[in-house]
Amino acid sequence: MNKTSHVLHRSVLDRPEVAAVGEGLVLRMANGFEIIDASGGAAVACLGHGNRRVAAAIGAQAAKLAYAHTGFFSSEPAEALADFLLADEPGGLTHAFFVSSGSEAMESALKLARQYFVEKGELQRTRFIGRRQSYHGNTFGGMMVGGHAGRRAPYEPLFSSSFSQVAPCFPFHYQLDGESDAQYVARLARELDDEFQRLGPQTVIAFCAEPVVGATAGCVAALPNYFKAVREVCDKYGALLILDEVMCGMGRTGTTHAWEQEGVTPDIQAIGKCLGAGYQAIAAILVASPVIAALAAGSGAFVHGHTYQAHPVACAAALEVQRVIREENLLTNVRAMGSLLDQRLRDRLGSHDHVGDIRGRGLFFALEFLEDRVSKRPFDPKLQVFARVRDHALKNGLAVYPSAGTIDGKTGDHLIVAPPYIVTAEEIDVIVSRLADAVDATFLELRNL
Repeated sequence: MNKTSHVLHRSVLDRPEVAAVGEGLVLRMANGFEIIDASGGAAVACLGHGNRRVAAAIGAQAAKLAYAHTGFFSSEPAEALADFLLADEPGGLTHAFFVSSGSEAMESALKLARQYFVEKGELQRTRFIGRRQSYHGNTFGGMMVGGHAGRRAPYEPLFSSSFSQVAPCFPFHYQLDGESDAQYVARLARELDDEFQRLGPQTVIAFCAEPVVGATAGCVAALPNYFKAVREVCDKYGALLILDEVMCGMGRTGTTHAWEQEGVTPDIQAIGKCLGAGYQAIAAILVASPVIAALAAGSGAFVHGHTYQAHPVACAAALEVQRVIREENLLTNVRAMGSLLDQRLRDRLGSHDHVGDIRGRGLFFALEFLEDRVSKRPFDPKLQVFARVRDHALKNGLAVYPSAGTIDGKTGDHLIVAPPYIVTAEEIDVIVSRLADAVDATFLELRNL
């Protein structure tokens, strides 16, 4: 094989292996080596690989109508997908705006939120509040409202002062000794209220958060009543609540929408990865009726758009993905296999000297690695523990999703296990066994350095 590549890969120093064929949970490399995809890439491939129904839907739509510009036309798949998602208006969400990535979805959410207040004549609202240790995409807007210090650092001199962050709900690291869950939630709500006051409460457009924080912190779910508390703060000052479910939504945590488990509803919701399951590039924002009503009563148009928004082939793929999930009752399997995954991870790795925490919901779990479990001291970032575990897992024929900067954007290591919704109990056992072997090999390697 030619060792050079004209592709600008994520690393310019290493060329990744070529994945040639996917079937179910298995990826076969061009050299024939097989790998269990235990994270669906970045928690994307929720139906696994090679689903024939989805492939057929893509081919049929491409042959019928591949593209029609939304400045002039709608398409049958876009209308059908929106109807499928919103026919019962979940949480008061009534309209969908389809784009090609989670980053585009969050950028669209930010712009729509600003326009909502422009239409209402509240031009002074120019501020967004996010959370530290959050991730809302790779566009400038997404990075500015997000709170991953490491990813923000190269671009921070270009950022706007219209964006600020408050603390995350991350009890494993930031709940105080002796502080009850209710006290911790109340403290975080006060901090958010204080930030509104600091900025000027009538200047805030929205508070943005992931119901279950994904890649940045590793499957961190909020404590009970946290989202009710922040919803109350937003309502107190007339600000919107934007929930980013690009990674944790569309069934990943066991319900179609992660907010269903929090007792709140968003004004704008971003969805993505498991919407199209990786078969096409598609994401969306789902919008509540008051936001749409403000546009209808004002300019009548969303001042935003993309060439590939509501792409007919992408919408056809996502529609078929969602039909498969519903018709095959896969969310029941997500909940059952999620409970088994939790149990197996704890049985095999719960007492490991360097596995500090195992956390998650549904088929969305993370392991956090610590040098010392008692003090919760992280490893030196230079050791790149997350990458070492990933590499040992790949050698074992297992792909998981690793990340660094777990604790503060600079220190901490974790990896995510997020298998497809079709995973079986037998496959869960194999995944955990191979992962445990990779963890053991990593720390044996570190002891021998």
